[in-house]
Amino acid sequence: MKKAIVTGAAGLIGQGICTALVDDGWTVAAFDLKSGPDHTRSVICDVGDEASVKAAFAELGWDRLDLLVNNAGIAEPDRGPMTELSLAEWRKVVDSHLTGAFLMSRAAISVFGDEGVIINMVSTRACMSEPNTEAYAASKGALVALTHAMAISLGPKVRVNAIAPGWISDGQDLRPIDHAQHPVGRVGRPEDIAGAVLYLAGAGFITGQVLTLDGGMTRKMIYAE
Repeated sequence: MKKAIVTGAAGLIGQGICTALVDDGWTVAAFDLKSGPDHTRSVICDVGDEASVKAAFAELGWDRLDLLVNNAGIAEPDRGPMTELSLAEWRKVVDSHLTGAFLMSRAAISVFGDEGVIINMVSTRACMSEPNTEAYAASKGALVALTHAMAISLGPKVRVNAIAPGWISDGQDLRPIDHAQHPVGRVGRPEDIAGAVLYLAGAGFITGQVLTLDGGMTRKMIYAE
């Protein structure tokens, strides 16, 4: 049975990934500051803290790992005007996304077997932005670069790819226009991302790439009428 660690496992996308992996026969460890989904092994971990990551791997005690999904990170992109963004808040956001992926990946390298897979959760905000999202966008953009850097350094033993979700929702409080503006006709769902994780976990000839799942929104020219 293959083994996976999913960070940010208590969130919307994290839960969807964990459920899909479990249904596919994987043993899943859910790393988060909250308990993970059913049928996973919950490990409380602050991925942006070096000591917490070390303690979490020790608690888990696995001698083999097949897949690491770096999905953790503060989810609210808008942190207010940059002129009011404190250094502490900047570091908090960056650590939750970028530093966390680095620390988790570094710890996982020695546990991977003959073949390993790392999937970093980035965002379409790595290449486009709304106002007041500097820390989030910078984190995701850097994580794209970290993905291809690690793919070159860790190959061929470990493949490293990224997934860039667009708007992913549980379907609540959505308006018809929210769906209609997407070229595919709907807002994304957690299972869309989970399916991509399963695909990349087995795609042996893909590494260093970013798979964008946004319903076509980053290819759509949007102008005010």
